[in-house]
Amino acid sequence: MGNGDHMKKKSTPALIGLCGKSGSGKGSVASFFEEFGIPSVDTDAVWHELIGPSPEDGKRSECVEALAKIFGEDAVNSDGSLNRQYVASVVFARGGKEKRGLLNRTSHPFIIEETLKRADAFGKSGFRVVIIDAPLLFESGLDKKCDYVIAADAPDDVLIDRIVSRDGIPPERAAERIAAQKGAEELPVDLIIDTDRPRTSIREDVKRIAEILKEKYGE
Repeated sequence: MGNGDHMKKKSTPALIGLCGKSGSGKGSVASFFEEFGIPSVDTDAVWHELIGPSPEDGKRSECVEALAKIFGEDAVNSDGSLNRQYVASVVFARGGKEKRGLLNRTSHPFIIEETLKRADAFGKSGFRVVIIDAPLLFESGLDKKCDYVIAADAPDDVLIDRIVSRDGIPPERAAERIAAQKGAEELPVDLIIDTDRPRTSIREDVKRIAEILKEKYGE
């Protein structure tokens, strides 16, 4: 392999989608992959940065500007960040389905662009495999950019207990949340990781999977 080919290969890492319902343990799975040399891009973190406060120059992000055109200036806080509470009140109100669709269609392209940019940066640093931690992997269309897709999964009663403990909401609300999300068995994923087990067991599985992925997509 020539140096030019090597550099080209380094800049295009394999993307491994990681999805799962709320409370499924995606974050823990991603952290285990990182422990074994596979970095991750958290699309939730990307989203929060895209709609965060304006930088020192005071210019709002392109994502916030686009959403302000849909939801109006009430959707923007004084610091230039998106007023998430206001937007949520609109999209989850009765009859808000159309606005919710607009929110997704407008925000997803920004999230995908920034996610791929960060994945490419890992590739340029020499990583051959990158995890894309995305709760809305399929809904956003980001799955089409992935070479392989993994889902974290656990029984619904376990998910409810985790959400209640994590978010401090009533079990009924937690149940509603997961009922609105597709389970791993309903999605065209390549592999399901059962997270209803001791962390040491999950960690060992992720270690084995990481080794397989690095061999498959490695140098």
